[in-house]
Amino acid sequence: MLVEFRDEQVRVDSDRLIELYCNLGEAGAENAVCRAMETLALRLGEVPRLRDAGDLDALGRAARRMVGIANEVGMTTLARVAGDVENTCGNGDVAGAAATSARLIRIGDKSLTALCQINIMPSV
Repeated sequence: MLVEFRDEQVRVDSDRLIELYCNLGEAGAENAVCRAMETLALRLGEVPRLRDAGDLDALGRAARRMVGIANEVGMTTLARVAGDVENTCGNGDVAGAAATSARLIRIGDKSLTALCQINIMPSV
């Protein structure tokens, strides 16, 4: 069976990134973005294990942490989808958690790639 997924676009808030650069300076902002990306990549790597184990509490907590980190660096689509995972887990919706966590992994991968490709150097 062939299943095709709609090609989902991700959004990175460049204004948020510029704000980071203005507030933290180039080195500080790059350090913050790199730490966020590493943490998000690790958390995304935990999602399949938590989902497959049926541990909705831990999956919801991991998603909640991703919301905060993603918002800090302007990964708005990732933050929204992680929030969806948190909500389905909080509601005890096993099927919803499976579906939204699969989407979270796809969006997370695309968001990390998009953030790597952005070159933000504000002229201040």
